[in-house]
Amino acid sequence: MSIKKAVVILSGGLDSTTCMGIARDQGYDIYPITFDYGQRQKREIENARQVAAYYRTEDRHKVISLGFLKEFGGSALTDESIDVPAAGETGTVDSDIPITYVPGRNLLFLSIATSYAEVIGAEAIYIGVNALDYSGYPDCRPEFIRKVEEVMALATRVGVEGGPIRIETPLIDWTKAEIIREGNRLEVPYHLTTSCYNGQEEACGVCDSCRLRLKGFEENGSKDPIAYREA
Repeated sequence: MSIKKAVVILSGGLDSTTCMGIARDQGYDIYPITFDYGQRQKREIENARQVAAYYRTEDRHKVISLGFLKEFGGSALTDESIDVPAAGETGTVDSDIPITYVPGRNLLFLSIATSYAEVIGAEAIYIGVNALDYSGYPDCRPEFIRKVEEVMALATRVGVEGGPIRIETPLIDWTKAEIIREGNRLEVPYHLTTSCYNGQEEACGVCDSCRLRLKGFEENGSKDPIAYREA
């Protein structure tokens, strides 16, 4: 019997680590891929390494440099001259898209993950996009995922030969509380993750990502296992 393989786009955050747990639970041999795109939160790359080691996939874990995204700027996550907004703020003027959106990020991530998946013979790519908690991000929408899948089928050998690679988005319609509930069921190592946008040693506790994470744990009646500067 052939082994099912899946590439998991692993940021070192709560959502992508939950995807690791789900992919493992669904019987996949996991191949994690992490991107260093010049983000403020450099610690998340080390978190991703720790998560990969937890799932015993460190020997196949790829860390890919996309430093040019920092050179482009245009996002509070890559440009330190732009302040990370507090929870509930977009950080932009006359726009519904948060300033924490990184232009082209998920499009690039999925393109590179597709190349990795085709080489290793993976049938699926898992990505932790969510259309509820991050509804302002254009590259987290279901329609974006569908269109990228269509392009993948056209642009790859396996797609042309009738075995296209699927994009799995198990969290796309879940609230943060639902994501954490499933992660707790699967014993996902949340103590090894970070979700903070600000990039300090401890999570800030006040950015939008931290607040959503804390709220999710609170709604589950559980305590977030990581340290916060403010909570």
